[in-house]
Amino acid sequence: MVSQGNNVAAGKFIAYFRVSTQKQGASGLGLEAQQIAVAAYLNGGSWELVSEFQEVETGKGSDALAKRPQLRAALEACRKYGAILIIAKLDRLARNVHFVSGLMESRVKFVACDMPEANELTIHIMAAFAEHEAKRISQRTRDALAVAKGRGMVLGQAGAINLRPNIEERQQAAYAFANKLRPMFDGMKTRGLSQRAMVEELNNVGVPAAKGGGWRLSQVQRIIARHDASATFTGIMQADAICH
Repeated sequence: MVSQGNNVAAGKFIAYFRVSTQKQGASGLGLEAQQIAVAAYLNGGSWELVSEFQEVETGKGSDALAKRPQLRAALEACRKYGAILIIAKLDRLARNVHFVSGLMESRVKFVACDMPEANELTIHIMAAFAEHEAKRISQRTRDALAVAKGRGMVLGQAGAINLRPNIEERQQAAYAFANKLRPMFDGMKTRGLSQRAMVEELNNVGVPAAKGGGWRLSQVQRIIARHDASATFTGIMQADAICH
């Protein structure tokens, strides 16, 4: 690890940039931000940027180096030219204590632009924290997928098959709400109130709408439509029972 106490770069450098997804790599946004950070660090002093390497690959696992040929090439270039490996952020190397420790024990010196003053102990602590956070994110993802699966969602599939349980649940709640208000609506119909008059009365007496707040004409119309649909379904079922 290299410490730039006065934050003035000196010597030969090999830059390594990495993004973890193909989408980030294609957009160039993640790479561009890292390039800006490295350029800002190298602003001033007596230095030479010998070469740059960039990669789109995951950093997970203690075998991260085996998955990243561009990083291997960058390290080989550092040994060849006696250069320092420069990265924008420590987590661009790996969120893994074992991997970072192995890199520190190699003959290649490196500096992270986000922590240029850091020493070996700091790097160990930051890498351990990053690894811990990565594990927490992974666990939260697994927990969320387990909850979704428990609700009937078919993992790995998109479309109506996963939307159906939620849609059916909302439809049931809507019909339950409509049935709860049926006596009041029947009374207003008996009194000959128009739909707009129903809206006014519901708001005057303080009956909350389905999602709270005041009533609108479209909401009253949906309640009446559900009452009609329910009545039609009941009539069909009764007729079917008589026939059999």
